[in-house]
Order: sequence, then C-alpha cells, then structure tokens
Amino acid sequence: MSDHGADGALVSLHIQDLYAGYGRLEVLHGVSVGVESSRIAALVGANGAGKTTLLRAVSGLMRAGAGTVRLGDRDVTKLGAEAIAAAGLAHVPENRLVFPTLSVEDNLTLGAWTRRRERGGKAALETRRSQVLGYFPRLADRLGQVAGTLSGGEQQMLAVGRGLMARPSVLILDEPSLGLAPLVIREIFATLARLRSDEGLAILLVEQNIRAAFKIADHAYVMDRGSVLMQGEPTALLDDERVQQAYLGGGYVKVDPESQETPTG
Repeated sequence: MSDHGADGALVSLHIQDLYAGYGRLEVLHGVSVGVESSRIAALVGANGAGKTTLLRAVSGLMRAGAGTVRLGDRDVTKLGAEAIAAAGLAHVPENRLVFPTLSVEDNLTLGAWTRRRERGGKAALETRRSQVLGYFPRLADRLGQVAGTLSGGEQQMLAVGRGLMARPSVLILDEPSLGLAPLVIREIFATLARLRSDEGLAILLVEQNIRAAFKIADHAYVMDRGSVLMQGEPTALLDDERVQQAYLGGGYVKVDPESQETPTG
C-alpha cells in the first residue's frame, strides 16, 4: 500500500526531554523516545511508570509541561489532539474504548474523521475500509454488529482498525494485549508486524507483556517512575539480569536514570 501519513510521506516520531503531569504532580521527568518509519519500538514498564501519560502527552490529550514531540520535521508539541491526528498520528488507547452502541462499520467510519474533507469522498472511505478489513478479516463479517457485543479480541482489532482508517504514518498503542487470550495476542501482534512492512508505519507499542512485545520490536525502552532507564535491542534487554528481575519475576530495575544505558547483550 502506498498511502502513508497525512501527506503521503513516511514520518518518524521523536519525543525529546518531555515533562508532563497532572496539576502539581509531575509524572514524566524528561523522557526521550523515538521510532522511525517501518520500525516498532516497544516501551515497557511496571504500572505507574508513566507509559500512559506519555502517550496522552504525545497525542495531545494532555499538554506537556516541557520538551518536544515531532512528527518527522514538524513540531506538534502544542497542537491539540485533532490537529495531531490530522498530522498523521493515531492513538489506540488502553481498554480499547470503541463506541459500544455503534456498529463496527460506524466505528471504522469515525476513524476516518480527519480525512472527511479530502478528495475521493465515499469511494476513498470504502477503499480504506477494505484495506483495514484485510488486516482484520474477522471484522468483515461483523460490520453491522454493535461494537459492544464483540469479544474483547475483536474490540481490540476494531480499535486498531479505527486508528488505521485515518491512514496514519505513526501508530501508538497502549497495552493492546490487556485481558486477551494468547492466541488473540499473537494474531494482533502479527498484524502490527505486517503494518510495519506493508504501510511503513512507525509504531510505538506500550506493553506489559514484555515477551510478546519484544518478539516484534526493533528497539525497546524500559521506563520506570517517569524516566527511561534503559534502552537497546530487545534480545539484549531480555538477557539483562535487571530486566529479568524486574519484569520476568523480581523487583524494580535499578540503574542510573541519567545513563539510559544500552545493554550490549
């Protein structure tokens, strides 16, 4: 497929020294994360690490206190959520958040809202919907079904599909495996890998299922208490004793937050 991003170009995501929080509570302390087009970056960490806050600040759902968010060469830090979406970023939130009383078809149509004034009209919408259903064929037989009656896995597919309807260049996802059966998780993660190659997406994947995320990721970040503590190749991180203790059966990662150490494996 050749349609990438709001202007047809492949775009990367770069977050630099981002600070954000809620009122006087600062949650993010200078977070720097990046992902290039046709790449998947996994961001892992325990509950309370600041992962969801980071995605909300990146997508414009909350205002960053300092730092920058760039889509390609464009600084979108101060833009609102709709403008950032129109610029080419799609945010698939935690817990799916489909519109439960609307049909699958209507949910997908709403995903293309930022494209509503572009040329092609209904024909372009139908073409994109066919492309999205190609990634999630289960949904093709459920277009008229009310979204709230879908299984959890199907709702997650719909949430991702709704994000894809805007033909984004950058896709950020918050815990897409949450509450799903292992077979469904594998199916969804395999689709994310396809999207990386088929559409050239830059994908930032926030995930607590570290093994599933690292199987498809090209690069990985370990986040704790509002800071990125480690980053590197997923295989090297999996072999790191501190990551094993923290996320595969242990306590917290203990490294210098200033170092953002890259393990060599």
